[in-house]
Amino acid sequence: MKSELKEISPTQRELHVQIDADALKDAYGKVSQKYARGASVPGFRKGYAPLDVVSLRFKDEIRSEVLQQVLPPAVSEAIQEHDLQPLAEPHLHIDDVENVKVNGSQPINLHVHVEVMPEIPTPNYEGVELVRRVKPVEDGEVENLIASRLQQESALIPIDDRPSQEGDTVMVDLEGRFADDPTGEPITAKDLEVKLGDEVIEKAFTENLVGVKEDDEKEFTVNYPEDFSSTELAGKTVTYKAKVKSVGRMETPDLNDEWAMSLDEGYESLADLRKKLRVDLESYAKSEADARLRNNAIAKLIEENSFEVPNTLIESQARNLLNNFARDLQQRGVDLNKVEENFVKMAYSQMRTQAERDVRGAMLLEKIAEVEKVNVTDEEVDAEIENMAGHYRITADEVRKSFENDNGLEQIKNNLKTRKAIEALIDKANITEGDWVDETVGVPKVDTEKKPKKAAKPKAKKEAESEKPKASKKKAAKE
Repeated sequence: MKSELKEISPTQRELHVQIDADALKDAYGKVSQKYARGASVPGFRKGYAPLDVVSLRFKDEIRSEVLQQVLPPAVSEAIQEHDLQPLAEPHLHIDDVENVKVNGSQPINLHVHVEVMPEIPTPNYEGVELVRRVKPVEDGEVENLIASRLQQESALIPIDDRPSQEGDTVMVDLEGRFADDPTGEPITAKDLEVKLGDEVIEKAFTENLVGVKEDDEKEFTVNYPEDFSSTELAGKTVTYKAKVKSVGRMETPDLNDEWAMSLDEGYESLADLRKKLRVDLESYAKSEADARLRNNAIAKLIEENSFEVPNTLIESQARNLLNNFARDLQQRGVDLNKVEENFVKMAYSQMRTQAERDVRGAMLLEKIAEVEKVNVTDEEVDAEIENMAGHYRITADEVRKSFENDNGLEQIKNNLKTRKAIEALIDKANITEGDWVDETVGVPKVDTEKKPKKAAKPKAKKEAESEKPKASKKKAAKE
């Protein structure tokens, strides 16, 4: 076997391989003999047909098997000979394939395309100009947090001395059937809370559930508009049967010192609550500013250090991003089977652009880690696992087991190495403090973090149907 290597680009190599006639002749003889021993040829007893007859009758099969026996080992040998590290399965092309002979009368020539990692030059990462901007905390943000907490502390107080009226919350069990498919699967909801008169509640629910009491049953029809938020209900007519389980009114605590002190979180007064919430928001704003700084640093690193990125890595990352996007759509209630192909193609195109930046950034950070001689200890890996366990509220052993199944501990180490590389990038940057500017930075994050897998929780059909209304409550009653 002879081989020659050509560099097509920083990521592409082309191997020209010639397979000797003797190697082909040997393989051809062995394969032909195998067919001769087991072949059934009319006019001859099994295994006694002349070799020439067998070779002619099973010409295509023998040709295919000889090539399968000879080509892969030859390509593998050539790759090892030239010390190549393919990123994906090599693409093999036989020269003059229509006239190839496998009987050993002549050699076979082929060329093989191999994608490899490029040689990444040491990036220019010292003295990157960065501006750190911390968003100031507005009084309204503090008040919004307090209002949200008040809402959490609200309680539904039962009302049994009068019928329901606007402002009340009616809890009902609901069953709805489509007018155009009355025998089809109904819409069902258990313990559906409907706040009468709320702007997000479909008006027909308020109109028909005002004036009811506990244990009342009410039947009414809702004509959903064409532009209704749920595509499943838009333009449909649904007849509902509602069983009233309770009528109540939400009561919110008074906003005063007594309420603030009742939170059991060490607040001495309402003023103290406001002060500490502001401190928390300011701390969060600083963390956000640091995160933007890191993203900006990586973006500049990518922009100022150009090199060819392997297509295999880009495609892999693009598929990961697209799969994450699809899962997000599913969680939002989108039926992926109804998504148009053009939309998927457009999304993938955008994901591919993002993927190239992700891969380029990860490769540059790996190079910085190499230059900075970054090292990650087993103790640091253990500490990271403990942090992840606390975040996901599972045990450290569960996290470790999840990662050990697919060599994930090495991935944790790589994640920590990346973080240290980013720290080195920030430490050597020229950072100035600037006024807050409300802008969308649009800087991609380098996606290197591996999360622990979550076990799937399958449910029986009836159980799943009983929980389905939690997702469909808003669809049916809310705009």
